[in-house]
Amino acid sequence: MRRLLLILLVCVPLLASAEPEVRVQSRLVPQAEVMVGGTLSLQVDLLVDTWFTAAPILPKLELPGALVTPPGGEAEHLNQQHDGKAFFGLRYTYQITPQAAQSFSIPALAFQVRPGQGDGLVTVNSQPLSFVAKAQTGAGKQQHLVANALSIRQSVQRSHDPLRVGDSVTRQVVIEAQGAQAMLIPPPTFAQVPGLKRYVQTPSVNALSDGRGGVSGGKREDSVTYVIGQQGKLSLPPIAFTWWDASSGQLQTATLDAVSFEAAKGSYQAPFSLNDDLRALGRQAHVRLSGHGVLLGVLLLVGGGLIYFARPWGRAALTGYHAWRQRRRNAWLASADYAWQLLRQQVNERPLQLSALYLWVRRSSGKRTLSAFTEELSDPNAKRSLDLLKIRFGPGGSRDETPADLLETLTKSRQQLTNCTDAQLPHGLKPLNP
Repeated sequence: MRRLLLILLVCVPLLASAEPEVRVQSRLVPQAEVMVGGTLSLQVDLLVDTWFTAAPILPKLELPGALVTPPGGEAEHLNQQHDGKAFFGLRYTYQITPQAAQSFSIPALAFQVRPGQGDGLVTVNSQPLSFVAKAQTGAGKQQHLVANALSIRQSVQRSHDPLRVGDSVTRQVVIEAQGAQAMLIPPPTFAQVPGLKRYVQTPSVNALSDGRGGVSGGKREDSVTYVIGQQGKLSLPPIAFTWWDASSGQLQTATLDAVSFEAAKGSYQAPFSLNDDLRALGRQAHVRLSGHGVLLGVLLLVGGGLIYFARPWGRAALTGYHAWRQRRRNAWLASADYAWQLLRQQVNERPLQLSALYLWVRRSSGKRTLSAFTEELSDPNAKRSLDLLKIRFGPGGSRDETPADLLETLTKSRQQLTNCTDAQLPHGLKPLNP
C-alpha cells in the first residue's frame, strides 16, 4: 500500500506538467480528379485536447497555375474522439481552382497554434497532398463554369403599368453555383434591343455559406435597365447560360425565357392634381408674380439692404456736410463782403453808424483808420468820402443830415480797391501772412 502511494506521488507532478496534445489533419474534397475551372477544397483540421487561447496562424498557400482562395474569418467547430481522448478542433478550408490541365502538389503547411495550459505557440505541419486537373473535353477552346449544381432565375420590374415611351423595364438575373467560387461565375449576356436604351448595373458577387462556417458555392446577381424609346410591341431575348456539371462531366445549358411587353405613346400625366392639393390646404388659387414685379421686389430688397448697411457711412457724410456748411458760413461772416453788406445797411439807418465802415476798411485793406485807408488807396473817391464824413461829423455839422453821395463814393472806392488787389495778385491768391 505504501509503495502504491509513493508511486502516485511521484507520477502526479509528471501528469500536471504534461504538455497539451496538438494534431493536424488535411484532406482534399473531392479526392478524385478535378476539371479545369472546377473548384476543390483543401480542408485542414486543427485539434487540441484542451482549448485555443488565440486564433491559429494560418500559412499562405500558392500554387502556380491555380487560383487559391484562403480561408475566411470563420471556421467550423469540431468535437472528435481519437485514441479514447476528446479533442476540440477548428476546420479551415482553402478553395483551389486550377486554370490549366496539369498535376498539382500541395506542400506541407506549417500552422501555429496556441493551446490552453501550454507554454506558447506550437507549430504543426500538415501532410503533403496532390491532385490532377483535366481539361474540359468537348467544350472547345472556351472554358465554362464548373459546378456541382446550378440554378438561374430572373425577375422583371416595370416602372409603370401600363408602359409608355420614356418608362423603363429592369431585368434581374440571379445565378447560384454549388461547388464554385463566386468570382468565377461569368456574367449573363444582356443584348442590345432596337427601340430600347440599355443601362447595365454593377453586379453583386457573394459566397454561399453552408451554415457551419464554410463556403458551399457562389452567388452572382446582375441587373440591366432598358428605357423605352418607341411605342409598340417590344421583347427582351432569352438568355442562355452554359456550364459544366462536375458530377456527371456533361456540358449543361440553362435558359431564361424571353420577356415581352407593349409600350404606348408617351403622355406623362402627374399622378395627383396640384390644384386640388392647394385647395385642400386652404389656398383657392395660385399666386402668380410677373417678371416686372419680381424685378421691382428684388430692387427694393437690395436698396433696403444697402440703406440698412450704409447707415454708418451716411451719418459720417451728413456730419461732414454740416461741418463744411459751418466753415463756409464762418468764412463768409469773416469776409470783407459781409462787412460791406453791413455797411450798406448802416448807411441807410438813422442815426448813421460807422462800425461797419471801419470793419470793411480793416478787412479789405488791413488799415484801421480812414486816413490810412485814403492814403493807401490814393483815390479821389476815397478822399471825397473822407471829406463827406468830416462834413457830417465835424464841428458845426448836422447829425440829422446824411450825405447822399457817401455810399456812392464808397462803392467806387471798393471797385478801385478790388482792381488794385487783382493787379497785385495775378493768380487771385491773397498774401499768406498780410
